[in-house]
Amino acid sequence: MIRSELIQKIADDNPHLYYRDVEKIVNTIFNEITNAMADGNRVELRGFGAFSVKKREARTGRNPRTGESVHVEEKHVPFFKTGKLLRDRLNGK
Repeated sequence: MIRSELIQKIADDNPHLYYRDVEKIVNTIFNEITNAMADGNRVELRGFGAFSVKKREARTGRNPRTGESVHVEEKHVPFFKTGKLLRDRLNGK
């Protein structure tokens, strides 16, 4: 599902809301999650999961084409851990 499909589904399920309002709500939620993670905070949605940021240390990598060693900078990557309710639902429990 992509963002526009999510917006359309919510708008269809809530006919009393305008499409533009639903779009604004969804965009606000995603922006707040993104901003919190950019600040290094963890975002937890009970039953769904938790978004966090993990730090990857600098390392020496290898260019697969030439086999030459290259320096890979330290970086931060997003990480998602599913909640128990979502895991159970995916596994048919």
